[in-house]
Amino acid sequence: MKLQNSVGTVKPSVINGKHVRITSVLSYIIMCIITVIVFLPIIITVFASFKTAAQIGIDFPLKMPSFSYLENYITVFTRGKILLGFKNSVLIVVVSLVLNTFLGSMTAFTLNRFNFRFKKVIMALFVIGMVIPVYVTEIARFPLLHSLGVYNTMFAPIIIYAATDLMQIYIYTQFVEKISVSLDESAMLDGCSYFGIFFRIIFPLLLPATATLGIIKAVDIMNDMYIPYLYMPSSKLRTMTTTLMDFSSSRAGSWEILSAAIIVVLIPTVFIYIVFQKFIFAGIVAGAVKE
Repeated sequence: MKLQNSVGTVKPSVINGKHVRITSVLSYIIMCIITVIVFLPIIITVFASFKTAAQIGIDFPLKMPSFSYLENYITVFTRGKILLGFKNSVLIVVVSLVLNTFLGSMTAFTLNRFNFRFKKVIMALFVIGMVIPVYVTEIARFPLLHSLGVYNTMFAPIIIYAATDLMQIYIYTQFVEKISVSLDESAMLDGCSYFGIFFRIIFPLLLPATATLGIIKAVDIMNDMYIPYLYMPSSKLRTMTTTLMDFSSSRAGSWEILSAAIIVVLIPTVFIYIVFQKFIFAGIVAGAVKE
């Protein structure tokens, strides 16, 4: 009986081990498929940017091009004026981030540290603002900005991008809650005002959250085409994304030049994310843990 039990019985550890290996293999297969789905369009676009119009029409999309052919990129920088778009994009990003950071952090500080009437109503309005589609709010936002006289200027997208959103409120609030209220009280005993408490104590401790939100916001602004295209139709105010419209029209557009322009526009956002990705995850994790 002992021999039959030792031979015929399968240990649970063996079954669990095989189950874990099968699960790991399936996970790797799924991740590989997702990676191919994500990177395949990028690879095809890179190859197309080094090809002529005839090669794009004849060659297989994944056929290696001649990387010495740079006429498409030269056209992007000369005819497309991509450097002008880069300058406008950087200016909008920097100004919007500065305003957005201070508005978001001060709003979170106020909502967390002070009790006042209609506090819950204000929080509910932020939630409602995230639920309502952007295109619905555009009906009221466009006439408002037009009446302010900022249409077809850089102030229009800056005002929109500087607005505080719910994600900012949530992440900043998580960080503010971890800061002891005794620091505020000690500063007030020393004669510090509320603005002094915020700028001297609270805001320096919010730098991890600021780095996280700033990087995410910068990438969103750099990739946004809708707002600059709608509020800045002037050719002198084009950003990197709206510059792509010159190469996508049926009259003057071409797939090879459009592919080169897409790669040029993609480089800054990819660079920002690769360099600062550790700050993104560090800020989100630090704000999610409540002690």
